[in-house]
Amino acid sequence: MTTRNGALEPVFCTIVPPHVLDQLSRAGDPDVSAPARRSLEHDAYQRTRRRLTTVIGARAAALPEGAAADQPHRTIYDTHHSQDLPGDKVREEGSDPGSDASVNRAYAGLGATFELYLKVYGRHSIDGSGLPLDATVHFGEGYDNAFWNGEQMVFGDGDGKVFLDFTIPVDVIGHELTHGVTQHTANLEYFGQSGALNESVSDVFGSLIKQYALGQTAAEADWLIGAGLLAPGVHGTALRSMKAPGTAYDDPNLGKDPQPATMEHYVRTGRDNGGVHINSGIPNHAFYLAAKALGGHAWEKAGQVWYDALTGGDLKSDAQFADFATLTAKAARERFGADELEAVQKAWEQVGVHTR
Repeated sequence: MTTRNGALEPVFCTIVPPHVLDQLSRAGDPDVSAPARRSLEHDAYQRTRRRLTTVIGARAAALPEGAAADQPHRTIYDTHHSQDLPGDKVREEGSDPGSDASVNRAYAGLGATFELYLKVYGRHSIDGSGLPLDATVHFGEGYDNAFWNGEQMVFGDGDGKVFLDFTIPVDVIGHELTHGVTQHTANLEYFGQSGALNESVSDVFGSLIKQYALGQTAAEADWLIGAGLLAPGVHGTALRSMKAPGTAYDDPNLGKDPQPATMEHYVRTGRDNGGVHINSGIPNHAFYLAAKALGGHAWEKAGQVWYDALTGGDLKSDAQFADFATLTAKAARERFGADELEAVQKAWEQVGVHTR
């Protein structure tokens, strides 16, 4: 979405949705509730800040002079548990790994994301023009989130009771950076079905980044988003499941995973920007079904179809599920053929979304 003056509409995107943090903020254990409340307060502030930067003008990152657009240009910062971004520079492109595992994981995750987009889809960084990739680690005290703020990635360390370090799952890194890809392409509005598509696209490519890094086929992949993020003792496996939405967790502190798998259980709510992190389970499941039906490596056919639909220029910023489904069917037919078209259409039909 754009503003009246033609600028990109700011979107502050977090991996942990506000309804989850709100649930945690009411936990009886203060070691769980206090970090969740602080995280909620910070996220509310950042959303306001992103709106202001559209009016004032956000910082624009440029490729350093002499740098090649087909190579990543990564810089990792450390706020040392403050909230002053970006923090102190602790690693830059080409430097050796250090002793801080969070720094090394962030650096590797940015690289894995860059590699998938370049080698599979021919995209030069998230903006298509070699945009430098910046990330900050150790943000805040027990910060229970990771986010893309329109300019860079930011990772919290988690509270240690529910969430661990947010640099652990590479799909979380890929998810948040893909919000940048969406920002620079279809720029999907962050509300209702278009917002759920925005979230789903990030889950799709976050999962593909993990699968590509591990060399997994669609049949071998776990189709979980954020596996390894939940602390020991939490009743759950991840933040979301694309294979079985609604089953990722069922925990006394977190509550139960609310994602639906089909339109029959679509959630109508005013929270979470109209349930963008909840109803994303529907297009997530459609992608999983398409990828499984097409077989092989999911990034080759299903991923290419979704990428074409996202970046082809026909996807409107206020697109609904049926609009996106129709474009994926068109992309499947034009790039591959009748068999792939049938697999994609059937996947959407199974979740209750019909192509036009």
